[in-house]
Amino acid sequence: MRAILPSAAGGPEVMKLEEHPTPVPGPGEAVVRVEAAGVNFIDIYQRSGQYKIEPPIPLGLEGAGRVEAVGPGVTEVREGDEVAWSGSPGSYATHVRIPVAKLVPVPAGVGAKRAAAAMLQGMTAHYLVRSTFALGPGHTCLVHAAAGGVGLLLCQMAKRLGARVIGTVSTEDKARLAREAGADEVILYRQADFEAEARRLTGGAGVHVVYDGVGNDTYAKSLGALRLRGTLVLFGQASGAVPPLDPQILSQKGSLYLTRPTLAHYTATREELLERAGDVLGAIARGELTISIGATYALAEAAEAHRALAGRATTGKVLLIP
Repeated sequence: MRAILPSAAGGPEVMKLEEHPTPVPGPGEAVVRVEAAGVNFIDIYQRSGQYKIEPPIPLGLEGAGRVEAVGPGVTEVREGDEVAWSGSPGSYATHVRIPVAKLVPVPAGVGAKRAAAAMLQGMTAHYLVRSTFALGPGHTCLVHAAAGGVGLLLCQMAKRLGARVIGTVSTEDKARLAREAGADEVILYRQADFEAEARRLTGGAGVHVVYDGVGNDTYAKSLGALRLRGTLVLFGQASGAVPPLDPQILSQKGSLYLTRPTLAHYTATREELLERAGDVLGAIARGELTISIGATYALAEAAEAHRALAGRATTGKVLLIP
């Protein structure tokens, strides 16, 4: 097989496509031929060394493809099944060995690209609006990076649940995408203070919840945009880690709540994984959820994909195609 397995952390240039032995599945495992792999900020954190991973670094946590071989005693999947996964490393490759407990079936008509694009970001958006802060009619939410991969899905899901959606974006083109996805109002954060605008748009009250995957650049004003007993859901740190926070600030700003969730804790059991993935992929199959694939790159072009994502030059989902 061919795979990207950096021997040390570093810049995008450490990602080289090289030949490696094709893996053989063991008990409880399957080998899948990768048809599409998702590119996410966590891949950049792992490649750069911001998140410490013992080398060789198995980049890529999500993808979709077809089962080529199964290990002894495996009955959950068969050779030829179309499957998708998230949270299993090594997807920047032509083949990947995965525990079958991580695999979910891809409904007919979805396809590998949309399935790969939906797994990590789709299930993230799903748990954010349904579990971390369960949105419903009467709620107003603020979605940062509303034209990004997670942002576009958050806008769609939040709107379907009956919430009022305010998005933040950097350009008019991205504002159009956010509105098409369901945002009721869009703030161009380079032209206006999103904290002040969020309060203006809510008559001074503030929003019920902020979904913040940006981190350091936004978290302080995100807290300021919340209403009494509002919730800041800090689910990522695209601009860098948030510094230590004095809990007294939460009291001073209105008995606020702060949570730092991660997908693994919201797919902690096989049953929860199948339910969450089934909801997301099923909605795509029925045409109720639109997956925006902003860019595709060949596997050998992974460095270019990382540069584009880190430079915020992308909208929607970025995929690698082996």
